[in-house]
Amino acid sequence: MKKYNAKDSKANSSPVETSNVSITVLAAENKMEYGGYVGLDVHKDTIAVSVAQAGRGEPKYEGEIANEPHKVFKLVERLYERYEGQKLLWCYEAGPCGYVLYHQLTGLGEECQVVAPSKTPRKPGDRIKTDRRDALILARQLRSGDLTTVWVPDAEQEAMRDLTRTRDDFKAQEHKARQQLNAFVLRHGDHWPSGKKRWTQAHYNWLESLTFEHPWLQIVLQEYIDAVK
Repeated sequence: MKKYNAKDSKANSSPVETSNVSITVLAAENKMEYGGYVGLDVHKDTIAVSVAQAGRGEPKYEGEIANEPHKVFKLVERLYERYEGQKLLWCYEAGPCGYVLYHQLTGLGEECQVVAPSKTPRKPGDRIKTDRRDALILARQLRSGDLTTVWVPDAEQEAMRDLTRTRDDFKAQEHKARQQLNAFVLRHGDHWPSGKKRWTQAHYNWLESLTFEHPWLQIVLQEYIDAVK
């Protein structure tokens, strides 16, 4: 039996174009191109795996693997050998684990789609969620073309998004800390004169000159000042 080689998988894969517009997977194309459809229910520590063969048979639950790169590689290798080198299509739902698994799989030459969980069709009986059931649903619906993919940023785009998100988070924290400091000072009978610019050196000097009868309040003031500086 032929041994798995990522280069072989890449040679059999056609490039996938991505855009900011969500793309609905077309069932007809899936049936023509892929020997199997792999649904992954991804968590921080584990990945539940199901595979639906091309055609109309029921998906098979493959069990769980650890969410670790070498375990993912072993899974790819095992399925590659089982399907004798046929192309597989993989998918998992967008979530807190981000796009690490997507990049692992595509780095091994596999085709992977990250799908929108809010648009995954579910029957009334599917409302009770388990890892096994979710993986089976994903494999079945990936094969039938009922899933909607989301745009996946490349490494540089993802880094820029993280940088922007971090800056926004810090700005929000700073704004909240300033509001809390102003409220604390006002609550204890002081306020910076209206019309004068806040958060200047003069404002900070004034804040640091404030004194309170109770030493605990002095500590609170200093901690607020440290938080906004």
